[in-house]
Amino acid sequence: MNTRVTVETTDEIGRIKELQKEVQQLKDLLLKKDLDNLMLDSYLEVAAENMGYKSLDDLKKNFKHQALMRAVGKSLVLNASN
Repeated sequence: MNTRVTVETTDEIGRIKELQKEVQQLKDLLLKKDLDNLMLDSYLEVAAENMGYKSLDDLKKNFKHQALMRAVGKSLVLNASN
């Protein structure tokens, strides 16, 4: 029969409890962030539909394209002024 004995000081026990509490707080925060992200994606899906896009991915692609075109345009303006 294998027996394991763990000896912990009261400081160690207190630290373990603090860490367990912190882990639970982090899990709760992660869950909240996941729910917030899900909610924002839902809002974006509705917005995409209202704007006439077939999907949220189409909206994201369009915004990425527009951002790229603006960046290229600014780059061309800066190069032309030099």
